[in-house]
Amino acid sequence: MPFQQGSARTRQRTVLLVGIVVLLVVLVLAVVLASVLTHGKPEVSPKMMKWKDRGTTKNLQEVILGRCYSYVMARYPELGDKDCLKIWESLKHAFIYKNPCNITSEDYQPLLELASHPIPCNKSLFWSKTNDLAHRYTKSDQNFLTLEDTLLGYMADRVSWCGDPSAPGINYESCPKRNECESNPTSVFWRMASKMFAEAACGVVQVMLNGSVEAGAFRSSSIFGSIEIFNLNPDKVSAVHIWLMHDIGGPQSESCSGHSIQRLKSILEERNFTITCEDNYRPVQLLQCVHNPDHKDCRPCTNAT
Repeated sequence: MPFQQGSARTRQRTVLLVGIVVLLVVLVLAVVLASVLTHGKPEVSPKMMKWKDRGTTKNLQEVILGRCYSYVMARYPELGDKDCLKIWESLKHAFIYKNPCNITSEDYQPLLELASHPIPCNKSLFWSKTNDLAHRYTKSDQNFLTLEDTLLGYMADRVSWCGDPSAPGINYESCPKRNECESNPTSVFWRMASKMFAEAACGVVQVMLNGSVEAGAFRSSSIFGSIEIFNLNPDKVSAVHIWLMHDIGGPQSESCSGHSIQRLKSILEERNFTITCEDNYRPVQLLQCVHNPDHKDCRPCTNAT
C-alpha cells in the first residue's frame, strides 16, 4: 500500500512537470509567432524606394551656412544678429531620420521663427510661371523682394533635401516629388515659407504672371493661387498690382481681360483688395529686351524728333 501511494505521487509529479513544460513551450511559440507577425516583415526604409526627384543636395550644410552668412553679413548686415548655426540645426532637425512623406508644419516652426524678418511695405513681389524673369527683375531693381530674396527663400532656393529613418538619416540618392506624397520636406517648407511671406506683405503688392502660358496665367493650384493669395491681409495690403508679362516673340495667350485673370480679380475683390492689371509692364519688358534688342516688341513706341 505505501508503495502504491508513492508511485501515485510520482505519477502526479511527472504529469505536473510535463504540463509545465508544455505550457512553457506554448508560451515560447506564442511569443515567437507574435514576433514574426509584427516584426517578421521589416519596414521598408524610404531610402530603399526610388523616388522621382533628385536627392539631397551634396554638402547641404555648407551650402545653407554659406548662404546664410552671405545674406546676414554682406547683403543685409542689419540682420547680423541671426544665428546661422542655429538656423541650420533647425532645418536639419526638421527632416533628418524622418520618413520623407510624413513631414509636418510643426517640424519647420522653429526654423521659421529663427529666420523670419520684416518685409518693408510696397516691396513684396509674388510670381507664378515667371521664376527667371521675376528674379532678374529684383536683382536689377532692389525696390522689390520675392520670397527667394528673403533669408528663408535665399537659403533654400534650388536646393533639395529629405531624410530617411535609417543611417545616416539623409537621403542623397532621391527625394519624393509632390505627386508622390504632398507631405515631403521641400513641399511643406515652401508652403509654410510662402504663407509667412504673404502674411508679412503690406502696402501695395505686385504679382508677376505669364500671359504666354496656354493653360492660363492664373492657376488655382499654384502656390500663389492656393496659398499666398489667401494669406494676404486686407487690413495691411492696400492694393494688388498685376503685371501680365508675355514672352518676347512668344504667344500672347491671355491679356488682362482674359478668363483666368478675371477669376483672379474676382477672388481679390471678394477679399476687398483694390486691383490693377497691366499687360507687359514696361520696366520688366525692357529687361526682357536685353536679350532680344532687335525684336519688334522691343522697339521704341515713338521715334525721337
